[in-house]
Amino acid sequence: MTSQPSGQYSLKNMLTSFFGPPDFSWRTIQEYLFIILGSVVQALAMRLFLIPALLVSGGVSGIAQIINYFTQWPIGAMVFVGNIPLFVLGWRYLGGLRFAKRTALSVALFSFFTDILVFFIPGKGITDDLVLDCLYGGILLGIGLGMVYRGKGTSGGSDILGRILNHRLGISISQAYLITDTLVVLAGGFAFDWERALYGLAVIYVSGLAAEATSEGSGVFRTVMIITTHPAEVQKSILEVLERGVTILEGTGAYTGADRPVLYTVITRSEVNQLKELVRESDPHAFVVIGQAHEALGEGFRPLKT
Repeated sequence: MTSQPSGQYSLKNMLTSFFGPPDFSWRTIQEYLFIILGSVVQALAMRLFLIPALLVSGGVSGIAQIINYFTQWPIGAMVFVGNIPLFVLGWRYLGGLRFAKRTALSVALFSFFTDILVFFIPGKGITDDLVLDCLYGGILLGIGLGMVYRGKGTSGGSDILGRILNHRLGISISQAYLITDTLVVLAGGFAFDWERALYGLAVIYVSGLAAEATSEGSGVFRTVMIITTHPAEVQKSILEVLERGVTILEGTGAYTGADRPVLYTVITRSEVNQLKELVRESDPHAFVVIGQAHEALGEGFRPLKT
C-alpha cells in the first residue's frame, strides 16, 4: 500500500477542512428546512404582492426592483449578483463560517425562486389594492425572514451591510437597517411615485414585526443571562462570533452554595438563535434566561443621549 503524499488532500478532506464535518442531525435538517421554506415564502411575497404593486421594501431586492422597472433584467439574478460583493466584504461579520454558509444558501434560494416563480404567478399579482399589497406583502415577507432567522441564517443584503456599518462606523445594527432600507425606499419614490414610497416604509415596519414574531417572539432587543460552569468558553464565543459585549456578574447557587459566574449580554432579535447555538456548543447544561428590552443605549446600539 502507498501512503498519501504529505501536503496532498483528497477533495473530501479539502471540503471537510473548509465547511467542517457534515452534520445530519435532525436539528440541523430542521434549520435548513426553515431556510429553504423561508426563502420560498419571501419569493412569494415579492411575486404576489410587492413586485406587481411596485412596492420597494429596501435592501438589495429593492434596488433590483428599481433596475428591473427600467431594464427588465431578472430581479432574482440581480439580487444574487448584488449580494456577492457584500458577502465578500461582510464575511467576517456574518457570525462565523456556519452562519455565512446559511446566508449564502438563503440568498441563492431566494434569488432562484424569485425568478422561477415568474412562470407560475401572473405578473399583475392577485390584487390591485395597494393597502392589501402592503399589508400582506409585508406580513409574508416578514414570515419568510423570520424562518430564515430560525434556521440561523440571514437574508444577506441589509443584514450584511448593517453589520459592516456597525463594525466600521459604530452605528447600531437596527439604525443601519433603517438607514439602508430607507435610502432604497426613497430611491423607489424617485423611480415610481411617493405614494408607493410611503407604502414601502410601511412594508418595512410590518415585515419587521412579522419577522420578530416568527423568529422568536415580539420585542426590540433581547437581554440574556447565562449561568454556566464554562464561562470562559461561552463569553469567548459571544465576543468573537456575535461581537457583543459581555458583563460577568458574581453569583452563588442557593442550593449548593457554590460560586456561579453569571454572564449578561444584550443582542438583537436575529442573533437570539445564534446565541443559543453558541451556548449549547460551549455548555449544553447551561441555564439561559432571555428577556425583552424596549430600548438599548450604548456601544453597538443607539448612542446614549438625553
